[in-house]
Amino acid sequence: MSKDSSNKTALRIAIIPAFMLAMAFAAVPFYDWFCRVTGFGGVTQVAADASEEILDREITVRFDGSLDSNMRWDFKPVQRTMTLRIGETGLAFYEAHNPTDEVIAGTASFNVYPYSAGYFFNKIQCFCFEQQVLQPGETVLMPVTFYVDPEIVDDREAKYVKNITLSYTFHVTDLPDQQASLATDTKTKVNKP
Repeated sequence: MSKDSSNKTALRIAIIPAFMLAMAFAAVPFYDWFCRVTGFGGVTQVAADASEEILDREITVRFDGSLDSNMRWDFKPVQRTMTLRIGETGLAFYEAHNPTDEVIAGTASFNVYPYSAGYFFNKIQCFCFEQQVLQPGETVLMPVTFYVDPEIVDDREAKYVKNITLSYTFHVTDLPDQQASLATDTKTKVNKP
């Protein structure tokens, strides 16, 4: 085997893992984009304003809340179900409580079931758009403003949907730098004799 041939083979062998690594990093944003565009996996849409059209057909939205195994908050929907007309704006609240003596930050992930309804479920305002920070013993009500797009009645699969479940799961996240230093300062003051 010539030196040229060996160099080409080595180059090809080096390019394959580099290409696979690049594709692995590209897969996450591509999958996120795909889910947002298609509603795949129950990913919802984000709307700037309320729907301009409200239909006479009603739909029931069920609210569900859960916690990641590491999250020490209490978290639940204030209201379990809401029936509204398709296109009508709904306002629901979730309650979060930090029963610990530590500042805890969390971020909510969400989905909609059935998945075919995800593309038509539009959130105007949601606590899931931002990190939430709860002080020790703090309880907060967090709003989500939404509507179901009237185009759902024209979709081949989603037009038969009568009930939608909006589900949130809170996960622990790192405190913002400013909050982390305040939490450390507070702990230090409390623990000093």
